[in-house]
Amino acid sequence: MSALIRIKLSIMMFLEFFIWGAWFVTLGTYLLHNLHATGTQVGVAFLTQSIGAIVAPFIIGLIADRFFSAQKILGVLHLAGALLLWRAARAPDFNSFYPNILSYMVLYMPTLALVNSIAFRQMKDPQKEFAPIRVLGTLGWIVAGLTIGWLSWEQHNALQTTFLMAAGAAALLGVFSFTLPATPPVKSGQASSLGDLLGLEAIGLLKNRSYLIFFLASIAICIPLAFYYGFTNPFLNEVGMKAAAGVQSLGQVSELLFMLAIPLFFSKLG
Repeated sequence: MSALIRIKLSIMMFLEFFIWGAWFVTLGTYLLHNLHATGTQVGVAFLTQSIGAIVAPFIIGLIADRFFSAQKILGVLHLAGALLLWRAARAPDFNSFYPNILSYMVLYMPTLALVNSIAFRQMKDPQKEFAPIRVLGTLGWIVAGLTIGWLSWEQHNALQTTFLMAAGAAALLGVFSFTLPATPPVKSGQASSLGDLLGLEAIGLLKNRSYLIFFLASIAICIPLAFYYGFTNPFLNEVGMKAAAGVQSLGQVSELLFMLAIPLFFSKLG
């Protein structure tokens, strides 16, 4: 991989997760304080992430894998997402906010697979090359949280600005995506079956004991994460913690360190 491609992929990863971290961590506080949402509505807003993740395979399997280059779809999705984030920032109440954020997450969640696909397709040795590039995504999330804390948007009741910051970053990544290395479709034509469209062949991976453990652990960890993302930031702000979003971003520091250690784990553990 050339140095130029490595830099482009690193910028892509940084912006991809900066966008998400720019508004997601403080969403609960914004909804409760700015839009006067109920606890149930906060939960419904965070549920959009799961809805987007469920819809994502349809978008990837039906469109990205078959008809269009991944970097072009990435660009279109982020440009459309920038508009939706801008609209969400201007929503006066939860009822007008929710359709925008739901539509946004349906468009955003497929991009998580797209950035990985674009990165992997450029690599000759992903075991060694992926971690140093993907870690820029974690750094992007950290920088977003530190920015919110540094500018005291939580204390100044200015969390609406987080959506505008994310919209700007999404527009930037949308334009930048068209400069990424060409990543043409890996398949062609129509899906041979509904199972092929939905990627159901991946269920066969559960026969692998290591993957099964990973799958079950991922499901289990999502249970406390649902509470953490929805209500930790409102709680920390209520108890008077300064720059709560920045403090929460420290959680990603451990992710950053472990991600950098992935090549070592591969070499030592296989």
